[in-house]
Amino acid sequence: MSRLKGIGHEGTTATCETSHDPFRARGFLASIYQARRRIAGQAVRTPLVRSQALSRRFDAEILLKLETLQPTGAFKLRGAANMIAALVERHGREALAAGVVTASTGNHGRAVAYAAARLGVPATVCLSRLVPANKVAAIEALGAEVRRVGESQDEAFGEVERLIRERGMTLIPPFDDPLIAAGQGTIGLELMEDAPELDRVVVALSGGGLLGGIGAAVKAIRPETRLTGVSLSRGAAMWQSLQAGRPVAVEEVESLADSLGGGIGLDNRCTFALVREVMDDHHQVSEAAIAQAMVDLLEHEKLLVEGAAAVGLAALCEGGIDVRGQRVVLVLSGNGVALETLDRARALCGR
Repeated sequence: MSRLKGIGHEGTTATCETSHDPFRARGFLASIYQARRRIAGQAVRTPLVRSQALSRRFDAEILLKLETLQPTGAFKLRGAANMIAALVERHGREALAAGVVTASTGNHGRAVAYAAARLGVPATVCLSRLVPANKVAAIEALGAEVRRVGESQDEAFGEVERLIRERGMTLIPPFDDPLIAAGQGTIGLELMEDAPELDRVVVALSGGGLLGGIGAAVKAIRPETRLTGVSLSRGAAMWQSLQAGRPVAVEEVESLADSLGGGIGLDNRCTFALVREVMDDHHQVSEAAIAQAMVDLLEHEKLLVEGAAAVGLAALCEGGIDVRGQRVVLVLSGNGVALETLDRARALCGR
């Protein structure tokens, strides 16, 4: 959604420069290292743990990256904290006196609210009515103003545009900005340090900030590691855009993996190109497979995860990825699941 601009920042002019060519990727890698410095003390270095059960099941070494343990419950804190800290660093806190604003499917809004509060900056989060009530309550609990607008992410962004225009607020985009992608890319640094001989990283794909950021770090350090993206079976905006060769609009649909909904912006200028460069293969997963993966992670790993965090396992379960003999990371991106959503997942897989 890069049509939205606040005060001048890296996102208005910079590009996400990366490639399978390690030399070209090094420029963005430097931004990821800068992000790690900025977010220290807000986002945590999350554990990478081996799943014995999944390793046996798939005849591979399956490692789980637990972004569920972030203070806000999801990886989004890394990007939001990096961008807000960078703006304060460059322009001073007074430049953000009107506040920061974003639209979100939940996790990014919570991250913006948390990071802004830590730096003493007012925050407003615009949400569509599809966002679950538990995510709305979590954002409000952090002191941000919440506005519920429309039935889609795009409609919520219309309210963001109005607030930027009328109040002079500063946009913290959910994904399409180099500062956001660099923040998410700090996960890739941690993976390369904790498991340098990785064969594959499996990441949920929506707006592309998570996969693009991780991929930029991983490909710059170890180009032979494969990046696998996983999307919904319907409403996969980034995947449909990649197939079309340009950003396209898609209908937002209800899903257990609600965090993966929404478009990528018809004028996307960062993450579309970034994902196209770093992603090696892609899989779409059914709602039934997402439900089964959520339940399996809870019952066998004792991990409560949202649907978007379970899509990597869902792809393995549906047989779309052959990982036998490989060292594989599944990025468990967040834990923001409502109990009624978990009940739906259990019912869908007959539990």
